[in-house]
Amino acid sequence: MSKTPKKATPMPKAVKSAPIDIGIKSDQRHAIADGLSRLLADEYTLYLKTHNFHWNVTGPMFNSLHLMFMTHYTESALAVDEVAERIRALGFPAPGTYAAFSRLSSIEETGGVPEAMEMVRLLVKGHEACVKTARSIFPLADKAGDEPTADLLTQRLQVHEKTAWMLRSLLE
Repeated sequence: MSKTPKKATPMPKAVKSAPIDIGIKSDQRHAIADGLSRLLADEYTLYLKTHNFHWNVTGPMFNSLHLMFMTHYTESALAVDEVAERIRALGFPAPGTYAAFSRLSSIEETGGVPEAMEMVRLLVKGHEACVKTARSIFPLADKAGDEPTADLLTQRLQVHEKTAWMLRSLLE
């Protein structure tokens, strides 16, 4: 079950480095980095949930789900790096602790080991949560003319919408 998205947590001040002059105002970069931090938390939480399910799935669809989950968490591992690096390119520190991810994520942890089809349902909800978070950042990126962030968001939306569709197909 998805948690209600949390109120934006104030981002740390920009990392002290050479001045950033990329054509995006500091306050806009800050707002985009804040949104991307929420996306990073959702992506990482979904990565961890998917990896957990990969390790613990059982039942008649074991092999298919085990391999599918591995494909999904492998893609997610690369995605979290892309999101974190975009935050850094905007001049802000990327969150990187369980405490930060827990505070920022709209995806709840799953206790115990659900049965296989419940795992699939929970992953659908997780992918849909990532879609909603990514989509919520678009207006900020658009207003700032931040094409690299918009491109990253488009890529994440495509992956999560397609994955959610494929997982939902297993539930029919």
